[in-house]
Amino acid sequence: MSTPAPNRPRVIPLRPAGAPQPAAPRERLWRDLVGDVLRRERLAQDRTLKDVADAARISMPYLSELERGRKEASSEVLAAAAHALGLGLADLLTLAQNELSGPTPGRLGRTTRTTPARPSPAAPYDGLCLAA
Repeated sequence: MSTPAPNRPRVIPLRPAGAPQPAAPRERLWRDLVGDVLRRERLAQDRTLKDVADAARISMPYLSELERGRKEASSEVLAAAAHALGLGLADLLTLAQNELSGPTPGRLGRTTRTTPARPSPAAPYDGLCLAA
């Protein structure tokens, strides 16, 4: 006669052991948004990094790093870069905020992203939920 097996729960992993975990989507940083706006405005005006950096009285490598989101700029530097592009500091920050928050016409008549940054709280949840 055989002995009964102990009553132990059986765990079935959803992912095989050692499988890489999916990376959570990285939220865009403020410096990336501001850098994108600075670059987009500069290119829309057909101006060079050197031209804008000279007008803002900041170094060309530093402006390049700002545009690429590599540096966090002080409000004074952001204001200088914005003024060199013919924008106010409020205009620069509004354009960056519009890009962060979703599809609204930019204050300067430009259209930003076409999809919302986050689903609304009333939107149906389409993820997987497991309960024990």
